[in-house]
Amino acid sequence: MKIHEYQGKEILRKYGVTVPRGIPCMSVDEAVKAAETLGGPVWVVKAQIHAGGRGKGGGVKVAKSLEQVKEYANQIMGMQLVTHQTGPEGQKVRRLLIEEGADIKKELYVSMVTDRVSQRVVLMASSEGGMDIEEVAEKHPELIHSIAIDPSVGLTDAEADAIATKIGVPAASLPQARANLQGLYKAYWETDASLAEINPLILTGDGKVIALDAKFNFDSNALFRQPEIVAYRDLDEEDPAEIEASKFDLAYISLDGNIGCLVNGAGLAMATMDTIKLFGGEPANFLDVGGGATAEKVTEAFKIMLKNPGLKAILVNIFGGIMRCDVIAEGVIAASKAVSLQVPLVVRMKGTNEDLGKKMLAESGLPIISADTMEDAAKSVVAAAAGQA
Repeated sequence: MKIHEYQGKEILRKYGVTVPRGIPCMSVDEAVKAAETLGGPVWVVKAQIHAGGRGKGGGVKVAKSLEQVKEYANQIMGMQLVTHQTGPEGQKVRRLLIEEGADIKKELYVSMVTDRVSQRVVLMASSEGGMDIEEVAEKHPELIHSIAIDPSVGLTDAEADAIATKIGVPAASLPQARANLQGLYKAYWETDASLAEINPLILTGDGKVIALDAKFNFDSNALFRQPEIVAYRDLDEEDPAEIEASKFDLAYISLDGNIGCLVNGAGLAMATMDTIKLFGGEPANFLDVGGGATAEKVTEAFKIMLKNPGLKAILVNIFGGIMRCDVIAEGVIAASKAVSLQVPLVVRMKGTNEDLGKKMLAESGLPIISADTMEDAAKSVVAAAAGQA
């Protein structure tokens, strides 16, 4: 789950991280009122979408008068903002953040992520803030510094000071940098975040250290214990199909291809998509129905996949371990009839009650293409999708 910048800054502020004064807005009039409330000679008008690179896409502008605030708010609000993270279709801007201007002397980068190798939270930092960190890592890896944090003690003063010094924080600013880094770590840890990033973390002309941006991603599996984080969820920023799938406990992610995939188990789902691509096809989605799929869940899964206008074929690939093949067959038959399926359907089933499941499919009277192996299934569905093109 992702949240907006202004929401991330609310979290950072709660944990003692210094952030600029700012007011979120849902309209142009609110933006002008926000600037008046904040006061000062300079304001920043910032688009709020769940994607980075907003400045390059024209979603961040510096205003030096209330008239400019109104002008820029008019330009940004409602625009289809395209960045390197939105894809070519872009994302509609429905919210703004009006923020006080800052005297930027130096831009830095800091973030918290979980390292699966060390099984610890890692603080990453660089002197090259404001840029794509991936580009810095590729071209100047020596400029990225990191430290794995011991969860029993947290980020120590010495560790925070050492990292801050390496990225160019002067000695006089170390106490505030330390407080910001320790606050960032605590925010990451206590909110079950999977990413907490400040880019840029700035040094001002008078030596202050301020988080000028905030990006948080959260572990969806931990949201049951984070009601305050769930309250930040903005459904307008999420794929409607993925929202619908979550209502039925289906793990669904939209992709760019034309072959729908219905699989039980994340590992098998990944292998299925890889096999489709191996034989020249493109998956339209990742869809894991889990180990307890019912006929209702399979039907809903079909409905969600069929909402994709570009869908040309569907592959059902099931391993009957906990999930019995006859139950899946029942669900596939019911779903096909319920949605009046018009695209080719390839089904491969292995495991518990496999023969019974195959018999049910064969006797259903539906034009289902059966496959015995992953290779056969992938070749069949790729050919079927091509035939529908």
